[in-house]
Amino acid sequence: MERESNSKKVNQQVIYGLHPVMEAIKSGKEIDKVLIQNGASGALISELRGMVKEYNIPFQFVPIEKLNRTTRNGNHQGVVAVISPINYFSIMDLIPTIQAEGKVPFILMLDKVTDVRNLGAIARTAECVGADAIVVPTHGSAAINDDAIKSSSGALLRVPICREDNLKTVINFAKQSGLQVCAATEKGSVNYIQVDFTLPTMLIMGAEDTGVSNEYQKMSNVKAKLPLKGNVESLNVSVAAGVFMYEVLRQREIGN
Repeated sequence: MERESNSKKVNQQVIYGLHPVMEAIKSGKEIDKVLIQNGASGALISELRGMVKEYNIPFQFVPIEKLNRTTRNGNHQGVVAVISPINYFSIMDLIPTIQAEGKVPFILMLDKVTDVRNLGAIARTAECVGADAIVVPTHGSAAINDDAIKSSSGALLRVPICREDNLKTVINFAKQSGLQVCAATEKGSVNYIQVDFTLPTMLIMGAEDTGVSNEYQKMSNVKAKLPLKGNVESLNVSVAAGVFMYEVLRQREIGN
C-alpha cells in the first residue's frame, strides 16, 4: 500500500476560471473545495455544479470579494477551485488492501471534527500508533490545509486520509468487512479498557461540542467511555482520541 505519495504535495494552490476548473475536475485532480460567486448562473455554472456533486467535491457560494482576494483579482469568472495538499484514498479500497497484507485494521473515523488544530493533533497521534487510515466526512470537517499539516507535524502527509460523502455507508462497509465499530462517547456502556481492540476496529471520535452523532452510536457494535473524576464533562477530542488510540496500541503490543 502506497503511503508516501503525498510527501511532495504541501502547498495549496488555486485554479480559477470556469473551463480550467472543470478540466481540473475531469482530469482527476484532488480538489479540496470549489468556491462559486454568489448569484452566478448560466449553463456552464449549472454544469459545474453538477460535476462537483457527481465527484463529491465540497463547494460553497461566496462574495466576489473573496474570489478576488484568493486570485489577486485574476479573471476568475466567478469560480475558484482550491487544490488539496494531499491525495485522498477510498476506504472501500483501503480496507481490503490492509486485510490482504495480513494486518489487523485499525481505522479512525472523525465525525465532524472541525477544529484544524484538533485534526492535526489527532493525525499526529494516529501516525505514532500506526493507525491504518483516518476517515473524514466530505462536508462539515476541518479543512486539510497547511495549518492542519503543520499541526500534525506532517502526519497528514503520511497517514492515508479517506474523505467520504456518506459515513453511514462507511460504517456499514466496515462492519461487513469484519471490523468492530466502537463509538467513543460519555454515554458509553463500557469502560474503554474493556473493549477488545485486538480485533479489527474502526474507532469513531465525535465533534468537539456534540460528540459522536446518535445515529452513528446506534450503528456501532460497542460504545465506550473514558472515566472522568473531575467536574468538567468531557475531554478535548484530540486528548480523548489519544487515550483511545494508545489503548489500541497497548492491547496489540502487550495484550489485554
